[in-house]
Amino acid sequence: MSTKLLLIDDDARLTAMVGDYLSHAGFEVAVAGSLTAGRAALQESLPDLLVLDLMLPDGDGLDFCRELRANQRLKRLPVLMLSARGEPMDRILGLELGADDYLPKPFEPRELQARIKALLRRAEPGASDEEVMRFGRLEIDMAARLARLDGKPCDLTSHQFDLLVVLAQSPGRVLSRDQIMDALKGHPLDAFDRSIDVHISRIRAVIEEDPKAPRRVLTVRGAGYVFARKQDADA
Repeated sequence: MSTKLLLIDDDARLTAMVGDYLSHAGFEVAVAGSLTAGRAALQESLPDLLVLDLMLPDGDGLDFCRELRANQRLKRLPVLMLSARGEPMDRILGLELGADDYLPKPFEPRELQARIKALLRRAEPGASDEEVMRFGRLEIDMAARLARLDGKPCDLTSHQFDLLVVLAQSPGRVLSRDQIMDALKGHPLDAFDRSIDVHISRIRAVIEEDPKAPRRVLTVRGAGYVFARKQDADA
């Protein structure tokens, strides 16, 4: 079966070009020109990945992303956000609200395809992902692609789960942002891209008792991040 993509964007010329390019690459592409049409498409069928424009005629892509993450059925859907506004704050907001990646316009269709493939790889459970890593009250279920704290599922996006796994697989070891990006097999890290920091912040908000005084994912100033070997009194 071909991979299903939903592209929500009101730029007819862009969607025709991108849709044609991705279709020739083997994807099954559905297009919606508004949030209303996008909601209807998502209700009818769940795609493997959503490409979402930031500015739409009947609403804001950021608000829609927040809406997706609050929906039990859609909250784990990989989302790649597009925007003609290349401001760093737009990118940070998109990531904070749950987007897994962010691509500013104009872009090369080939880069879009590469990022889509990277997100889809992250969303697939690997052949060896059969173990459950336990760190005190926190457990990371590789097969289910789910983190649990005190037995309760943690609300993480696919990208955030993968980032948590990268850190947890090297407990006690300081990882730089470059090392993290290499481990995630994603696009090269822009020197001014703070997306790793944004995702770490989101992870902490979910798995830490006090995100401002973290005990699980620690910052090593000037070096990167480290996943603590011991996190709870019973660890």
